[in-house]
Amino acid sequence: MISDPTMTITGARQRQGGFTVLQKWVSRALAGNLSCLIVPGPEVALSHGLDVTAAGMRITATPRDASVLLIIGELSEKMSEAVAVLYAQMPRPRAIVILGGQPPSTLPDADFSAGVSQAGLIDAVDWLKRALAKGAFSDSPEDFDAAVLHARIDYVCPMHPEVVQNEPGSCPKCGMDLVAREAGEPAPEHDHDHGHDHREHRHHEHEHQHHDHAQQHEHHEQERHHGHCHEHHDSHEHDHEQHEGHQHSHENHHDHGHKHQHDESDGDAEEKGSGHDHGGHDHGASGFMSMIEVTKDLPRSADGLAMDWMEVPFGPVFPGLPGGLKLTLTLDGDGVTEGQATSLVGMINESEKGKEIDAETFIERLASAMPLASVSYRLLACLAIERAAGLENDSATDQARAVALECERIASHLGWLAQTGRQLGFAWLTDRAATLQLEIRRASGKRLLELTPALQALAARLGRTPLLKSRLKGIGILPSGTGGLSGPVARAADDAGDAWARLWQRLDEIITSLDYIKATGEPGLPVLRNIGRGSGTGEATVETPRGEAQLSLILEHGQVKSYRLDTACSHHIGLVAKLVEGRELGDALVAVGSLDLSPWEVIS
Repeated sequence: MISDPTMTITGARQRQGGFTVLQKWVSRALAGNLSCLIVPGPEVALSHGLDVTAAGMRITATPRDASVLLIIGELSEKMSEAVAVLYAQMPRPRAIVILGGQPPSTLPDADFSAGVSQAGLIDAVDWLKRALAKGAFSDSPEDFDAAVLHARIDYVCPMHPEVVQNEPGSCPKCGMDLVAREAGEPAPEHDHDHGHDHREHRHHEHEHQHHDHAQQHEHHEQERHHGHCHEHHDSHEHDHEQHEGHQHSHENHHDHGHKHQHDESDGDAEEKGSGHDHGGHDHGASGFMSMIEVTKDLPRSADGLAMDWMEVPFGPVFPGLPGGLKLTLTLDGDGVTEGQATSLVGMINESEKGKEIDAETFIERLASAMPLASVSYRLLACLAIERAAGLENDSATDQARAVALECERIASHLGWLAQTGRQLGFAWLTDRAATLQLEIRRASGKRLLELTPALQALAARLGRTPLLKSRLKGIGILPSGTGGLSGPVARAADDAGDAWARLWQRLDEIITSLDYIKATGEPGLPVLRNIGRGSGTGEATVETPRGEAQLSLILEHGQVKSYRLDTACSHHIGLVAKLVEGRELGDALVAVGSLDLSPWEVIS
């Protein structure tokens, strides 16, 4: 369905009086080279069987290189805010294509919308190319704006949180530089221990500088190294950094200069008053405090330098990490001191809400809520409902369902390989794994067996790739005694327990699944059997591609009254803090990626 039958792209600006020759040339060039940023991520497109490249678009990892924002499915409220930041960073002309969902309230109306299908994607690309080639842009589009693009900044004293101003300055009580914070955030905690005072002062001073740079888009050196993206709007639009929409870069944080607030010359010190008191400690008549004194109580990193920490978010759209996952790392230079991961798209258990849902509707909702493993959760819901209704197992049905589950396991592991290739820069791995994943999704049982040599060849090539082994070996080793694990992560823990072992565990499972399919037969999509108006309590467990999922529910007269869902990713996400602590930034990101977390399967 074309949302605007007049073929007018709203995310563009046309001068009064028509296009210049140069503008016409640029629009025709864009029509022949469409690039898209996929939200929540490329892995979601693959899980739906969408081949974006075959449809005629190039996939990009940065909004500044995208002319199309491709949104697949419904977005959560938090993802809707993130996608507004992404859209703001895209250069004009820019278009919005939505497949299988409604436009987020934070964005303009979609230029093209359709269901989630390859045919719908092809129609969207065809429409966009024709519209761009004709220069079908709105004559006077409104400047894009959203509440999430604006953050009111207050400046507060670390020592005296009651001192709050709306512009930078010094505290009238102690003279310390005021620290920038978003309005509504809690005031910085401050211990009155002397050594801690100076550690906090330097830490907050660094945060002040980083935040100012983020607001003013002056990270040019960081952008050059890691592709940190900023929007450079037209004259009526605001610059804005993507805190929750894209990658953040961090280079040479040890080298940030921090000027002490007291002048180092004796003459100036005498003019300003000598013998400054810091928390009751006199530092001499000159007012001079050496850097040795300033840093003597700070923790030290491996290189012996005083730590200068920075808290940085990665995601929820970041190359190599699953879309919808927000990873927050505290960095000391390029080293990670601590970190945590949160899901912006995970489900909430509804067992206490008392809403009754038709059984068929419940199955569809659960399957659609888990785009990376929809067959697994469809099967899980069918089993739990049928058991609640008192149905006995049917061997033929169970066999076809099991084959479908193994097909999804193969496709899911291939999707993870494609994501790993994207993270490590192995384009051949991304392309080959994605191609095989799409073929697996469309294949019959016979065709699956015909793909066995191609899958074996992929595994053999991975084993012969020394750079791949060097990037994964010894990375993300699970601490001894780690509990609550299941799936490939748990089974690889019996080996080396690192990212390399998790790679080979998934490759072994692909071959095992193929052997099962060969011995069993054709797959059959799980469909609920006739339960009538059955009532009861049902429980089911399914080994999904990422581990064990459990569902318990109460069924009343064919309606699901309440349920409780537990998944492997709900437990595995807690491993992030252990795996990233003390690692270099690159290794920490690889470790998190090796867990194959699905943010949708993180249940709260």
